[in-house]
Amino acid sequence: MNVVVVESPAKAKTINKYLGSDYVVLASYGHVRDLPSKDGSVRPDEDFAMSWDVDPKAAKRLNDIADAMKGADRLILATDPDREGEAISWHVLEVLQKKKAIKTAEVQRVVFNAITKSAVTEAMKNPRQIDMELVNAYLGRRALDYLVGFTLSPVLWRKLPGARSAGRVQSVALRLVVDREQEIEAFKTQEYWSVEADVSAGSDPFLARLVKLDGKSLKKFDLPNTDVANAARAAVAAGAFTVTAVEKKPARRSPAPPFTTSTLQQEAARKLGFSAQRTMQTAQKLYEGVDENGGLITYMRTDGVQAAPEAIAEARQVIAGRFGDAYVPEQPRLYKTKAKNAQEAHEAIRPTSLARLPSQLRLEGDQARLYELIWKRMIASQMESARIERTTVDLDTADGKTGLRAVGQVIQFDGYLAVYEEGRDDADDEDSRRLPAIAQGAAAKVIEARADQHFTEPPPRYSEASLVKKLEELGIGRPSTYASILGVLRDREYVRMDKNRFHPEDKGRLLSAFLKQFFLRYVEFDFTADLEEKLDKVSAGELEYKVLLREFWEDFRAAIASVGDLRVSQVLDALNEALGPAIFPERDDGGDPRVCPTCHTGKLSLKASKFGAFIGCSNYPECRYTRQLGATEGDDAQGGDRELGTDPVSGQPVWLKIGRFGPYVELTVDPEDKKAKPKRSSLPKGWSPESIDLEKALRLLSLPREVAMHPEDGEPILAGLGRYGPYVQHKGTYASLDGIDEVFEVGENRAVALLAEKRAGGGRGGRAAPAALKELGAHPTSGEQIRVLSGRYGPYVNMGKLNANVPKGADPAAVTLEEAVKLLADRAGKAPAKGKTARAKAPAAAKAKPASAKAKPAAKPKAAPKAKAAAKVAKG
Repeated sequence: MNVVVVESPAKAKTINKYLGSDYVVLASYGHVRDLPSKDGSVRPDEDFAMSWDVDPKAAKRLNDIADAMKGADRLILATDPDREGEAISWHVLEVLQKKKAIKTAEVQRVVFNAITKSAVTEAMKNPRQIDMELVNAYLGRRALDYLVGFTLSPVLWRKLPGARSAGRVQSVALRLVVDREQEIEAFKTQEYWSVEADVSAGSDPFLARLVKLDGKSLKKFDLPNTDVANAARAAVAAGAFTVTAVEKKPARRSPAPPFTTSTLQQEAARKLGFSAQRTMQTAQKLYEGVDENGGLITYMRTDGVQAAPEAIAEARQVIAGRFGDAYVPEQPRLYKTKAKNAQEAHEAIRPTSLARLPSQLRLEGDQARLYELIWKRMIASQMESARIERTTVDLDTADGKTGLRAVGQVIQFDGYLAVYEEGRDDADDEDSRRLPAIAQGAAAKVIEARADQHFTEPPPRYSEASLVKKLEELGIGRPSTYASILGVLRDREYVRMDKNRFHPEDKGRLLSAFLKQFFLRYVEFDFTADLEEKLDKVSAGELEYKVLLREFWEDFRAAIASVGDLRVSQVLDALNEALGPAIFPERDDGGDPRVCPTCHTGKLSLKASKFGAFIGCSNYPECRYTRQLGATEGDDAQGGDRELGTDPVSGQPVWLKIGRFGPYVELTVDPEDKKAKPKRSSLPKGWSPESIDLEKALRLLSLPREVAMHPEDGEPILAGLGRYGPYVQHKGTYASLDGIDEVFEVGENRAVALLAEKRAGGGRGGRAAPAALKELGAHPTSGEQIRVLSGRYGPYVNMGKLNANVPKGADPAAVTLEEAVKLLADRAGKAPAKGKTARAKAPAAAKAKPASAKAKPAAKPKAAPKAKAAAKVAKG
């Protein structure tokens, strides 16, 4: 018997069909161990010893693998063919060895780049040992990330209130986003004009632009204003032009190589609107297989652009059959990656069989769209180049002082463009224009001339596609990490997405500024890319990973120590200076942007609170001016307070205020009522201070509102806005709503359904209830329902508030009612575990009571809850 371990159950199911009855294929469900999220999991003082914990969910799966190994001849580790896959195999083997489950079985490692019968069976014929160099590279990367996170984050919590954590690679990606935002803010717009004309030269009209004026070549900013531009337009309109040159140049456009992980993410973002995470999740399903045909694409985490010879040969056959021999180049196209630090360990991403046309597969939604994109890219990569004729037409006045130029192109043979054209962020429309037949020497007539105003634009904010591309160019991160890097930035609210572009949040700006001020080396692009290169050397066996860790830790520990001596005020002073231009922009009147607009004598600066940084006045508490970090003096909600109107019920004014924890609305209380407190409500996410009027404020202040009485018990159902967003609530059960608007609109039926769903374990806004594996029925004496549930630490029997673990190794689906009653009785009869009773022993000082203390009769002991439960169960 052979036991095969893969990552996912879908993969296991497909491979099991290929291998037959002599093989048992089991899934590890990804990583089975990780470093515990606590200090000391990596110990530099012990030569970087690492402690690993088995994931509770993985424990059962590892037990299943260990059980399957009883009597097995071989353990075949067939996890993914990359650094992470090698690490998973190593972890599984380590755990099985500790369980002494291997015994005499032979251990083999196999890899395949595609989940097809031929690829899998061929891999089984060529086993190898676990590649410890790849494992060491994984260990080095994991230790680096842990040391940065668990050493730097506590410094952040102490020195930069409100900051959550800083990751090694995520911080560099955040710096890119913040630096781009600073470029945009510092950008000075410049006006310029252009002149174009509709021209006819014995042909259909075509478009030409002014390129020469007063005998000089025209540069971009040579027409700076309306007057100059209108004069140039008049010169064009009045000119008599002749076609002085018609130049035709043949050109060839070659196809792009097949997809790597990053180029797939970029193109899926451009053409399909997918996020990096959505792309990878969809590609994973295509790789594992969605029907009886097995895997549809090769492994999707790769930076290689080469394809297997058999795939290239098949592509050429498909091209000839569908498009004709003219579309097949004489020689196959061979590609080599240009990405920095590329490992080229695997093929590019391609269909496992190009004969499977997208139209022939039973795919839907994201899978159909992504497969078609991958298929077209691979087919196009092996097609003939497109042949293009670029035409440039020059037109001049007789005196040579004014000149026009028209540019266009004609596609003479479409080649690969018949299938696919790579998306571009900077497409040039001028090159794609078609020109009519124009003869040199022909007289040209200006039909109409126009002067158009333009303004220079700042560099665009990063999209997911462009940020991934930039990280790849810099050699930062790896194919398997891009999606998680971007996801972490969003999850920690360091950035937000607006129109598919990254915008840094205030806490992201602060964190990036802090790291640049005090840990500049560790967010430098070259330093991070150099670490990636050293990790590649580890995987190639050229560098020992602990040597890398020692070099890194020595300098990093010194940097941490130097910052640890700083006071928070010193940190804020440094950030005030670094962020000055962004948070204190120049005023239109030339005044000091740091002067408090309320008291006019105090100076504004960064202040710290446990909720994060804000802008405050130096004259506090006499002057209570504050504003959020992102607000400016020109904002309506800035600093001072804005009266919105009067509450029609109480007759008291309603205000919009900006506190150190953000904007809020407040209903003033009657000044004669000394005990009354003002009612306040923070603005929900997505509501800007500028958008708040009296109506919106009163709606917020009305929360929580009563939706209805619950039909089962007559208790009120309330809708409100809490720390984690909008909700409905009934007798301590909270269920999340889809948005703030639903708080004011949700009715009885919707609220009751949400609460019922939450109580059943599928609700939103909290941890789901344990899944029920089996309903056993009512207890024979008490009548309470008994169920077998799936818990975090394995299956257990439940009755009310009493739980009992299912014995290790027992099948939870086979547990009977009688067995469950006995398990519950045994559990209820046990005394509390040692150390669990907080009041078991009185403090030593309390034992020695004064002799004069009056003795009191001993109180009658109450039955312990466990004892009560034991008696209750024992009655059966």
